[in-house]
Amino acid sequence: MTLVLPDPEALCAELVRQLGPQVSADTALVGIHTGGVWLAERLHAALGIALPLGLLDISFYRDDFDKTGLHPQIKPTQIPFAVDGRHIVLVDDVLYTGRTVRGAMNELFDYGRPASISLAVLIDRGGRELPVAAQYVGAKLEVPRGCMLVLDRDENGKLRLKLDA
Repeated sequence: MTLVLPDPEALCAELVRQLGPQVSADTALVGIHTGGVWLAERLHAALGIALPLGLLDISFYRDDFDKTGLHPQIKPTQIPFAVDGRHIVLVDDVLYTGRTVRGAMNELFDYGRPASISLAVLIDRGGRELPVAAQYVGAKLEVPRGCMLVLDRDENGKLRLKLDA
């Protein structure tokens, strides 16, 4: 059986549709490196959000840091707005165990106390190990155990999904 992967460009448009009515002047988007940042850049532009885009690299907040070591491609975290009292939409490409989101929330709280944090993801693949749920989901997709769903971009910046076994 071959898993048919959805078009990530269409899923991005679905997230714009879902988020549009929820965005206010107090809303900030924060993307998690790497795929979440690509998605957040698209959403930020499409939704016309006034606040600058925030970027998180949660490498130092991972709970498997002692097992996997430091990721060689650490990107700087950039939160160019006051977090205190802000409504934040955290953006990631694939929601799986919930551990990446937990790390991202821990890092966000180092910058202040937001009024709220909601989660937008391109794909929810299930398999949660922590009680984390996305409020905005492009699609739910069952992915075989042992496989990774990866978002990348082609040379023109078009989003694409692939399955790595």
